[in-house]
Amino acid sequence: MSGHVATLEICRPPHNFFDYDLIAGLADAFEYLDTQADCRAIVLASRGKSFCAGADFSPETNAKHSPQLLYREALRLFRTRKPVVAAVQGAAIGGGLGLSLVGDFRVTCDEARFAANFTKLGFHPGFGLSVTLPRLIGIQQATLLMLTGRRLSGTDALAIGLADVLVEHGSVLAAAQELAVELAANAPLAVMSTRQTLRGTLADDIQLAMVREGSEQELHWRTSDFKEGVAATAQKRAARFTGS
Repeated sequence: MSGHVATLEICRPPHNFFDYDLIAGLADAFEYLDTQADCRAIVLASRGKSFCAGADFSPETNAKHSPQLLYREALRLFRTRKPVVAAVQGAAIGGGLGLSLVGDFRVTCDEARFAANFTKLGFHPGFGLSVTLPRLIGIQQATLLMLTGRRLSGTDALAIGLADVLVEHGSVLAAAQELAVELAANAPLAVMSTRQTLRGTLADDIQLAMVREGSEQELHWRTSDFKEGVAATAQKRAARFTGS
């Protein structure tokens, strides 16, 4: 804790893939910080090349927890009260993009990459992105990103409102902490109350969306297209989807 700001760092370099345990651990930390009056803002950062390159799709991880269980933990992140600044120093891909949108703000650099690449992998978007992404950048831009799976640089993300601050690569964490200190300098009860007013029913809307997202993902994960999408991505080649 420094200057009423808590910095949480994901330490699974280089790509910081998440699983149930990581998301549950982050939710525990967020909820604990909610009880600490000395904490007025949170910086969510990562150590490694990527901010978070998405979910761990290894067979043992997939078998351990369903998406519905994982999203139950993710929802806890959206229900906490302290403002969050995400320090996106590298790729925020798929569910990693969803995790970056837990933040009220994103500080990034041109070298970062943002992508909702789910359809390139052969399955439905998740992590509440069907609510958080259009809420942030508008339904048309969100639809474009989710249906194409295209990647944006940090500069491109800033241009459409997906990111809020653009700095040099080595300055991302420091700039995120600087913004968090600015938030923490204000009256904490007023900040949390204003944040809740602006967010409105966001967490409830995400909860409803996650039910559909998780159900669709469970269906798609049993398809040939999903197996092909994951294989093609790993082999860095164009996927050959069949619609089955």
